[in-house]
Amino acid sequence: MNPFIGKRYNSYNEYFKRTFGQRVQKVSIDAGFTCPNRDGTVGTGGCTYCNNDAFNPSYCQPQKTVMQQIDEGIEFHKIRYRRALKYLAYFQTYSNTYAPLARLKDLYDQAMAHPDVVGLVIGTRPDCIDDEKIEYFAGLAKQHYLMIEYGLESTSNKTLDLINRGHTFEQTATAIRKTAMAGIKTGVHLIFGLPEETREEMLKQVEVISSLPLTTIKFHQLQIVKDTVMARQFVENPAHFSLFSLEEYLEFIVRFIERLNHGFVIERFTGEVPPRFLISKPWGQLRADQVAVMIEQEMERQDTWQGKYFGKPAES
Repeated sequence: MNPFIGKRYNSYNEYFKRTFGQRVQKVSIDAGFTCPNRDGTVGTGGCTYCNNDAFNPSYCQPQKTVMQQIDEGIEFHKIRYRRALKYLAYFQTYSNTYAPLARLKDLYDQAMAHPDVVGLVIGTRPDCIDDEKIEYFAGLAKQHYLMIEYGLESTSNKTLDLINRGHTFEQTATAIRKTAMAGIKTGVHLIFGLPEETREEMLKQVEVISSLPLTTIKFHQLQIVKDTVMARQFVENPAHFSLFSLEEYLEFIVRFIERLNHGFVIERFTGEVPPRFLISKPWGQLRADQVAVMIEQEMERQDTWQGKYFGKPAES
């Protein structure tokens, strides 16, 4: 029996209503960070799929102050999300804990000083977190809403190496467990369709992911973005990729979700990239919220829901 009221999955919007009593919207911030797989610490070139221009809102520019980006972001979102009255400052671009703690404190304090900001969401990598930072975040989480979001992308170390992440899945799992044990809300980002991963391998990841102590999870279908290493690889050898058509993705994501830990809050099912950035075929003009409706309709048609087969083998 479906345990979710009004939905067939653990909805991010409903989670915020339970947490804050109202709709809350994230406002992205580009604080000028880089990543250790860009600056030579563990590698160069960054993740092979990454072109931040493809998802960074126009108001996010590191030369602007944190406060200015928040103000402009609120105005930007008022057009689309008129019901949102409070906001989360989302440190999104690159690795947002990749700096000395003193600099991080200054940036986060600036964001929390905004009168309409009620918390922080911080995107980062497992090799940019240490015990000192976790201790600081644990104290911050006792006073404010705080989410640390890790780029998991895949549980396969072979895949992580192919996409030049510069760390292993085991490092990510360790960072997730340490973060959650410290009382900090913890989320991950996962990409489906990465090179040389079969659909069966992608589906089986649900068993490992469901065992992690996560608060939220975010899914993206792989899209090939211009001006990336992956774009060149795709042109040279498209057979190494398993890109999803819309129909294939609907079928796959339903199978994945019905095996997913029902306690995880699903933030999003798909990613959006403006068509002008893509060399892969986009799904028409569909927005992420429209695809989410289609996914839920498919779940209703199949009379399934998040976690219906949680704990059962993926091939069942």
